Amino acid sequence: LTVLNAGRRYLKAEDLSGKVFVTSGLGGMSGAQAKAAVIAGCVGIIAEVDEAALLKRHKQGWLMEISNNLDHCIARLRDARKNKIALSLGYHGNVVDLWERLVHELDTTGELLVDLGSDQTSCHNPFSGGYYPVQLGFEEAKQLLSTNPGKFRTLVQESLKRQVAAINRLADKGMFFWDYGNAFLLEAQRAGADVEKKGGNKTEFRYPSYVQHIMG
Repeated sequence: LTVLNAGRRYLKAEDLSGKVFVTSGLGGMSGAQAKAAVIAGCVGIIAEVDEAALLKRHKQGWLMEISNNLDHCIARLRDARKNKIALSLGYHGNVVDLWERLVHELDTTGELLVDLGSDQTSCHNPFSGGYYPVQLGFEEAKQLLSTNPGKFRTLVQESLKRQVAAINRLADKGMFFWDYGNAFLLEAQRAGADVEKKGGNKTEFRYPSYVQHIMG
């Protein structure tokens, strides 16, 4: 319902076939995003750093495909988008790399390949394993978390700033991004990312919340 209503409200579209939804997280609550994309009829690309989560969702039948190769992900996205095929593709990697690759595609081809975007990493708990920084691989990041939590925190905040910079670039070209109530925008703001609403107060964000603006 969230994906469908986001399409209705922000894309003015009842039919989401050929539309692309990019997000992250295939864990306990976020795992339904892959299924939602296919039910809504769109192309869903969901990034997840934990291979166990990807394999679980694939085994359940909620996730159609898994790839750790961004070239392959972009090729599958283009094909499914062009042919209006419903697809849920799990990218085994960091969502920041995915967002930055989409910016690269925009810069080099002029194509905006994503219509809807969100995030379901556990940013209510970003410094204890809820969010993994793009600068390190999953296992390396887990090790740093246990040996040097201060450094881990710094990398998370740098990663959040990079993620928001890429999202902002795509949103400026017409992608519609929303907050899934996971404190992503709040933590990004605390990290120094550009998420404040222009002309708004310090507690207002430039992107809508799924509760007030989409489901409400």
